[in-house]
Amino acid sequence: MRVLGITSARIDEYTKVGDVQQINGRNSTRVTVTMYHEKLHEHKSLTSPDIYTLKEKIKTQAYKWSEKWQAVEKKQQAALIKQRSMTEKENAIEEARRRTIEAAESFEQLDNILMDSITINNVLDWESLKRKDKFPEIPPQKSQKQRRLDYPQKPDRESAEFTPSLNFFQKLIGSMREKKIQEFEEKYKQAISLWYKQTTEIDSVNQKNEKDYNDMLKKWENAILEHEKNKNIFYQERDAFNEKIEQIKKDYFSGTLEAIIYCCEIILDRSNYPEYFPKDYELEYNPETKILIIEYELPSIDVFPKIKEVKFNATSKAYKETYITNNQLNARYDDTIYKIALRTIHELFESDVIDAYEAVSFNGWVKAVNKATGVEENNCILSLHVTKKEFQKIELANIDPKACFKNLKGVASSKLSSLTPVKPILQIEKTDRRFVESYEVANMLENSTNLAAMDWEDFEHLIRELFEKEFESGGGEVKITQASRDGGVDAVAFDPDPIRGGKIVIQAKRYTNTVGVSAVRDLYGTILNEGATKGILVSTADYGPDAYEFAKGKPITLLNGSNLLHLLEKHGHHAKIDIREAKKILSEKNETSSF
Repeated sequence: MRVLGITSARIDEYTKVGDVQQINGRNSTRVTVTMYHEKLHEHKSLTSPDIYTLKEKIKTQAYKWSEKWQAVEKKQQAALIKQRSMTEKENAIEEARRRTIEAAESFEQLDNILMDSITINNVLDWESLKRKDKFPEIPPQKSQKQRRLDYPQKPDRESAEFTPSLNFFQKLIGSMREKKIQEFEEKYKQAISLWYKQTTEIDSVNQKNEKDYNDMLKKWENAILEHEKNKNIFYQERDAFNEKIEQIKKDYFSGTLEAIIYCCEIILDRSNYPEYFPKDYELEYNPETKILIIEYELPSIDVFPKIKEVKFNATSKAYKETYITNNQLNARYDDTIYKIALRTIHELFESDVIDAYEAVSFNGWVKAVNKATGVEENNCILSLHVTKKEFQKIELANIDPKACFKNLKGVASSKLSSLTPVKPILQIEKTDRRFVESYEVANMLENSTNLAAMDWEDFEHLIRELFEKEFESGGGEVKITQASRDGGVDAVAFDPDPIRGGKIVIQAKRYTNTVGVSAVRDLYGTILNEGATKGILVSTADYGPDAYEFAKGKPITLLNGSNLLHLLEKHGHHAKIDIREAKKILSEKNETSSF
């Protein structure tokens, strides 16, 4: 795990985003980030195969929280207003009626969870994933240039305004004539002085306006350049995102693992559930076995709606809430959880237009506080493994969810509301145990021994020792009944435990290819012939969907290579299983690579 070059930031007034991190997994590389809303006190962990999709998820989640907080504020404000003004009985009764309708709608939403999905097309519309948004910024507006001020007309010395008209006496008497001429001369001087002053002021104003306009024009030109730069970046990012979608689409139809996981995530993210549902999950796809595993976080019964009706008591001026019974709550919870499991599988199969996976394993997990210990626990409460062929025969619109789940050999307690944990049929391997520390066992194994390529006699001895240690704590014993060069070993364990014990047939196969249904059928025949209570099939490889399907409802336990390594670790040993390396080694030894 490493931190990318994107640090924590605040999206809006209340939403904060943590550091973006990169996670290198076995199947793919993903980016993840945690968001927190300070007012709602909610946090959300988001993951995506790339930074572009993660940004969109961040925007979407921030928008959801913003709308939710606005709704909360609106409701708080409305409640405050109503609390202040609800002096009239009619208003109070109307509020109670509204809350009753709201409660009924919340029940209806849960009841329709399955139908809401089967009545729509869940096939992924790739075009809908592409960004079609326009650049939101408006181009900077260019200000109009101010009109230049006109100059006043220059006083004309020869005009009548400044030329005195002399009467008889002024013409006759020189002093009177000079006085008159002097008056007009002074008048002209004042006029020309005013003209010069006005002209100077107008020059100053025009020059200032010209300078201001040129400065504004330069700023506008820079703003236009910045606008165009941001616009180009926006559309480059949009085009890059859309090209990424096109590439993922191409990879998906080519059967690329990462693209298949991406498509599944989009389908599940778009599945519309009530806001109080966690809607969190993990996916793992095995292209060799064509099995998709989903670890799905289910809502706790504590968050389910319980209010049935609200009435207003005019005497006490208080609202009285009526709740559904515990039996009704438990029944609705069980029904909803079964529907979520079936709906999720339906959406995954319906959207799988390239038949990428032949089977889906759904494990439903619930985080809840154990009432006995007060400690929060995360338990798997139901598990279902079903093939696409089998599931597509079901008319989901006509089924009883629980009966359908049981008919598909799903595993769950009789009452899901009790949150009784069950063992998942097939579970995501959280850690990669195929390459671990070196070890020595019985002075035979060398460092980094590859179990899938070791000598068949060494493999036989190792399996015998392993199950001897597994059963010896309970007083049991393991005997090898037959061994052959086919790379497998047949053994019988005798467990003296009166409840879970008896005769247990153990068969181990040093396989380098996917284990088919024939090996499981052979083991089942051995169980019947031996009169055993149970059979255990151990393989260095994985099992195909048909193998898991055949084992349903039968006293058979299938252990793959990861399980085998886990048993070794349990008893203090370490090894590795590298199928590709084993095929090469066995080929060089001229041994068949089918086992």
